[in-house]
Amino acid sequence: MPATDRFAEQATLARSLRLLAAFRFEQSDPDRFYGALADDTAAMVGDLWRSVSGTGVSGLTLLDVGGGPGYFATAFTEAGVRYVGVEPDPREMHAAGPRTRARAGTFVRASGTALPFADDSVDICLSSNVAEHVAQPWRLGDEMLRVTRPGGLVVLSYTVWLGPFGGHEMGLTHYLGGYRAAERYTRKHGHRPKNDYGSSLFAVHARDGLRWAEGTGALIAAFPRYHPRWAWWLTRVPGLREFLVSNLVLVLRPS
Repeated sequence: MPATDRFAEQATLARSLRLLAAFRFEQSDPDRFYGALADDTAAMVGDLWRSVSGTGVSGLTLLDVGGGPGYFATAFTEAGVRYVGVEPDPREMHAAGPRTRARAGTFVRASGTALPFADDSVDICLSSNVAEHVAQPWRLGDEMLRVTRPGGLVVLSYTVWLGPFGGHEMGLTHYLGGYRAAERYTRKHGHRPKNDYGSSLFAVHARDGLRWAEGTGALIAAFPRYHPRWAWWLTRVPGLREFLVSNLVLVLRPS
């Protein structure tokens, strides 16, 4: 069964609109936004796993690279997964709002480009919206593959730079150039953006991820994370995918 068969059934226009509606609360009500995103991510990973294995995720060990404050931990733990989160920034570990569900899982402070785990030690390795914040994103990808056992699953999802959300809180000004957008944001708000181009935000393109993933020999699927199934063809069109895919999911299965 193709890796995306089960998830494709859930990738409807209604789901896309629901996630888009939740996105407007990212700054004002992060519990609402990240809680919805976490639940959707847990469902996506569960569907991908069932497609390749025919079994559920309960009892599996999942390593979340860039796990942040624990929204994903709760969603995956409720699905029966043994959750381990890796986060280099202690501020992010404690950034969840007061209404966040009880913290679950295990957390390790470490860099995603030098994971402190043995080879072949986890069943699933996930990284959601982290690669664009790493100066060496494909070193992160290589580490994810290293720690995932043969027959396991690596799910690496990231925001494409030239897409509408590539600039993060800087909005569409990133089309003027990353450094210029960061300077404009600083002048307007009186402080540097959290996702500051060149230090905590980098231009990562769809072609970069696809080239890396295809080079590993482990790629089994690639699709736009938030698009309905009928728009997944965009991933296959060079140039166009840089502007319209928005968030690219790479699914790899080590052998």
